[in-house]
Amino acid sequence: MLAKAGPALFLGIELAVDQIRATIVDESLELVGIESVDFDSELPEYQTQGGIFTTPGDAYTTPVEMWIKGLDTLLQKLHRSYDLGRIKCIGGAAQHAIVWWKSTTIPSLSSLDPHVPLHAHFPVTSFSLPNTPVAQDTSSHSHAIGIEGLMGGPDSMARRVGTCANDSLVAAQLLRVRETWPQDVWARTGRLQLASAFLASLICGKWIPMGEADACASGMWVHSANPAANGQGHWEEGILDIVGGSREEGRRVRGWLGDVDVSGGGRRAGNVSRYLVDRYGFDPETVVTPFMSDYLSSYLSLCPSPSDAVLSFGPMDALLTPAQHYNPTRLFNLYPHPAQDPSEKRRYIAVLRSINGDVPRALVRDMYTKSWSAFDRLVAIVPPGGSIGLDDKLFSFWFLSSDSHPFQHVKGIYRFETGIKATEFRDLRANPRCLIESQVMSFRVRWAKMLATGVLGSRKSTTATPTPTPPPTNSRPISASLGVTFDPYDHSTLPTRIICTGAAANFPSISNLVGDVFNAPIYIPTTQVDSAQVAPHRNSPAPGYPSRAALGAAYVARWVWGKQSQWALGGSGGLAYEDEIRRLLGKRWVVSGQTPLKTNIGGQTTKALSTGSGSGTNTPFGGPRGIGNTVFREEEEEELLLDADGVPKSPTVPFTLSVPSLFPRLRTQTGSTADTVTSGSSGPTASTAFTTPDLSLSGVVPNTPTPLTPVTALPTGDNEQQLGLAKVAEADVDAFMSYAALVPEFCRLEGMLVKAVV
Repeated sequence: MLAKAGPALFLGIELAVDQIRATIVDESLELVGIESVDFDSELPEYQTQGGIFTTPGDAYTTPVEMWIKGLDTLLQKLHRSYDLGRIKCIGGAAQHAIVWWKSTTIPSLSSLDPHVPLHAHFPVTSFSLPNTPVAQDTSSHSHAIGIEGLMGGPDSMARRVGTCANDSLVAAQLLRVRETWPQDVWARTGRLQLASAFLASLICGKWIPMGEADACASGMWVHSANPAANGQGHWEEGILDIVGGSREEGRRVRGWLGDVDVSGGGRRAGNVSRYLVDRYGFDPETVVTPFMSDYLSSYLSLCPSPSDAVLSFGPMDALLTPAQHYNPTRLFNLYPHPAQDPSEKRRYIAVLRSINGDVPRALVRDMYTKSWSAFDRLVAIVPPGGSIGLDDKLFSFWFLSSDSHPFQHVKGIYRFETGIKATEFRDLRANPRCLIESQVMSFRVRWAKMLATGVLGSRKSTTATPTPTPPPTNSRPISASLGVTFDPYDHSTLPTRIICTGAAANFPSISNLVGDVFNAPIYIPTTQVDSAQVAPHRNSPAPGYPSRAALGAAYVARWVWGKQSQWALGGSGGLAYEDEIRRLLGKRWVVSGQTPLKTNIGGQTTKALSTGSGSGTNTPFGGPRGIGNTVFREEEEEELLLDADGVPKSPTVPFTLSVPSLFPRLRTQTGSTADTVTSGSSGPTASTAFTTPDLSLSGVVPNTPTPLTPVTALPTGDNEQQLGLAKVAEADVDAFMSYAALVPEFCRLEGMLVKAVV
């Protein structure tokens, strides 16, 4: 246990899908402590897999009682290992999910018996919906589309509430519960809380309203900057009436949701509860900040600059970037910055999402390579576009779940060779690379469209990288000549630096490909780089390593405490969040003699030799269960590629490789993988907090896998090292030009899918 007396400490708590985690930092933001509770292994009585239940109909739910028991266990671990009386401020983050409280009397949060654990105060009977849908749930897709239609379409809805239809909308999940669940679930409900506000309420011992960023993600909130709001944010009555089914029920839903905290997140939400003071020894003066969604907390932990972008890989991939103006459209989601003071100029975060993230990657691994090491090597050595030739490039689009606009009605796997739809590529080895290219290029195209709306302000790069010379054209603008709305050869409007998180970023080939498509250096948090040496296939951090969401919550706690201290002394409250975090880390860098930030507390520092079926079960980045895990089958195994009739055949090889021994035999799609294609699904949310269903095949005993060799740090500048970032890939202007040449055809094919031409 840490000494009873000592410097101030700051606690960040993250309620993720698979775990509940805690990170402690000191005043200089140095890592001091880490604890976690794994729901599957430490609370086995709930029988979850990756913290969730899966049911037919793309439904993914989780027991709320398990969250509370997990919080009990986490606080007990912290109490045994640390002096919680030194904690000066607590921040928090949680997955995007709803808690359905019953309307019946429940124990007062402010007068709980400290001799009784929290989960005994709030048993399963406290909730009208004991197992709540998580953000991964896609069963409310049709309800989201229905709400969008009744609001006048995606443009009209986005102008009103800042977002168009997506499966994770609280509004869509509420509507689904009313229409498809037993009527008594709706009738017995008395209060609704997002998981972030629910967690904050348990810590504070009083009801805490949701933050404005979370409200904007609900699909029911009109932001104060919206001209229709007249300067005052409010719940959208039209959508409430749709959700409730009548004006009266809409007003009832409004009462369930309660008020929204529009302070900006820079002020205290309250103090720690008397229950936690008496039971675990917290200081009664400990401040509690407003809690937020986990993907926003992860974003804050990276402290991005105005010209940066954060690419978060996970079950749902997301690209986040600072935005200067509130200009919502159907092209992206726009949220108020969750850590700003009301006195600051309003700032926002623009988010591009793709539901189809980890699941297609895991499916392609299972279908074509059998291991992540082989997947990474194929992505690395196959040429851009899947072929050396200039006119026979390959494209693929993997929509295992319908995505947000404009892909609401697109579902399936689509491949194209020489512009013509193909059932399968002639060379199966192109599939991993073409999948990753499609996922990353989609973000690159959507970035250009988002930039054109003006929401990001001016994004002209000031770097010294020379602008490539595009192919010669006539006097028309190059975008018109190529049939696109932007110049794909102009990298000056792209991010000058991309910070990647999530297990996919641990793959050297994927990090390099992102840098090529965006012509930007790629950085990864040093905590993730070191964690990847232990467990490269997991979105969740290895034991002893902090999660980004918990770390971001601790950073916010330190920032809010500093502001409170300055206000107490009559000061102005200090700097904006990012400026203050950079100041603290810069000061620590100097005082410590340029010592890098700690990346773990007692964590393993050598790579695990086996990453088989038991590793990373909470994400698809573990070895697939029941499937061979070797990089590729050895020649002597006589494992032939089969055609549709089961007749052996040889793959066509459109390009020559210098390492032919890598590819002695390949396997095409089998019956079991075909079943996986139709059943695989994923839901939205970024972040390390989400899990993905196991897409394994069956009937084959796994072999010892060849571990993936994850990314390692390149020489990194002091500014990035201070923030705990490591460069893992450089920009390559020649590679960027190669991808710029593919953009027009990519856009044409994507447009054909949207228009249902193919």
